[in-house]
Amino acid sequence: MTAEGADRQLASMGFGDRFRRRRERLLDAMAKDGDDAIAVLPAAPVYMRNQDTEHEYRQDSDFFYLTGLAEPSSVLVLSARDRRATLFVRPRDPDRETWDGPRAGVEGAKRDFGADEALPIGALDEELPKLVANHRRLYYRLGQDEAFDRVVLGILSRGRARPRFATTWPTTVVDPASVTHEMRLFKDEDEIASMRRGAQITGEAHRRAMAAAKPGMHEYEIEAVLLETFRRGGAERLAYGSIVGSGPNATILHYRSNDRRMEDGDLLLIDAGCEADYYASDVTRTFPVNGAFIKEQRVVYDVVLEA
Repeated sequence: MTAEGADRQLASMGFGDRFRRRRERLLDAMAKDGDDAIAVLPAAPVYMRNQDTEHEYRQDSDFFYLTGLAEPSSVLVLSARDRRATLFVRPRDPDRETWDGPRAGVEGAKRDFGADEALPIGALDEELPKLVANHRRLYYRLGQDEAFDRVVLGILSRGRARPRFATTWPTTVVDPASVTHEMRLFKDEDEIASMRRGAQITGEAHRRAMAAAKPGMHEYEIEAVLLETFRRGGAERLAYGSIVGSGPNATILHYRSNDRRMEDGDLLLIDAGCEADYYASDVTRTFPVNGAFIKEQRVVYDVVLEA
């Protein structure tokens, strides 16, 4: 199936409706103190790993929760007054898509992700001030993306300096996370299914790691078992960097090297989980590398298990 075909299938399954309902709940919360509120939520920025290579991209959790769109260079704007969602997105570009993969584009933002209006991200500088004008409350998370902070604060500064452009400009800035994080505490059936899927994949990875571990192996070999199982299970990425610590390394809280050669008699601590549909699992287990506890290890293990 082509990427466009997959998008159409998602749309037919109500994929866009799921995120539209979440946006409606946020709009309801914004409108409790009047309809003069507007929300501006940018996608996560891209971070460079070195000169010409980017770090693996992961969308901002709140942005994904409200849109389902996993692309960078995107901005969601929600107006409580007209109950409209505007998405600024990267336009379709066959040349760039050859390098980086397919994009939703302006048409896809409306068709597949339920935006009421969609515009190319290049129009942001011109169009965002028009959307923000004549609102008194701005829902925007300051301090998370310094570059985008400058965009938003610049709009407010220039708008207040030109009062004839609009009758009012936002005088109150509210962190949208105060609403979205409360919303995200309550999971719907789709979210619960994703959480269960991630937990099942993670559980299988831990079981396979236990079965594979033997004295003489290196910690990174067990880490490789975890990674393979996560990806074979369909998880998009790690929930966090895996900790695979044997012997004395098990006492290092955020051990990451995973390069020690495991010895007979060692305990092996694994703290690892996958992320499925943007929901993280988190499991820690400790077991003997050779498959059998010595007496002292068993005593400690039983105390922890009972607790």
